[in-house]
Amino acid sequence: MTQPLAHSPARPISAQRLLLGCGVVAGPFYVIVALAQAFTRQGFDLTRHPWSFLANGELGWIQTANFVLTALATIAAAVGLRRALAPGRGARWAPILVGAFGASMIGAAIFPADPAMGFPAGTPEGPGAVTTSGILHLAVGGVGFLCMAAACYVVASRQAREGRKSWALYSRLTGTLFLGSFVGIASGGGVAWANLLFVAGIVAIWSWLSLLSLNLSRA
Repeated sequence: MTQPLAHSPARPISAQRLLLGCGVVAGPFYVIVALAQAFTRQGFDLTRHPWSFLANGELGWIQTANFVLTALATIAAAVGLRRALAPGRGARWAPILVGAFGASMIGAAIFPADPAMGFPAGTPEGPGAVTTSGILHLAVGGVGFLCMAAACYVVASRQAREGRKSWALYSRLTGTLFLGSFVGIASGGGVAWANLLFVAGIVAIWSWLSLLSLNLSRA
């Protein structure tokens, strides 16, 4: 009499893969929640208003929660990157820089951007009043953007050393676009090209983190 085939136990999901999974979903979550608001909030215009403005007004709590939840997922992803990249070039600094970007999003949630340029509805047109919260929002955001752009270059250096030239080029291009988009929005707020470039930079950096996390989780 033949014996029934034994079923092999399911392979448990490691903590590293769970942490990297946070990196896979962080970007899509942030972008979807932000765009859902951008297309439904009265008076919001993607060509004029940065996504940070969504944290203002009666429904501003949605974007604030979006900042915090995405930040926590990004910090978790940074821990996963530390495990996945060790040992080797970038194993220390790439996770630190990605984690700093996550921390900056918590700072952006604590210190919302100043209402301006007619948003939220009822706000006068023009740059509006500059408050301490608005200044700190820009400051923590700037630090976070610089850290994330630097993370792209650090990871690119490792990928180039490993002979993964296409990945290295992609990482460098993403870091450059992300940095350029921040410079554009910081210097040309309210200008259509600067805001659209900023949207492109945001989508690009989150796509990069998602693809990097997915790639490392499969290694």
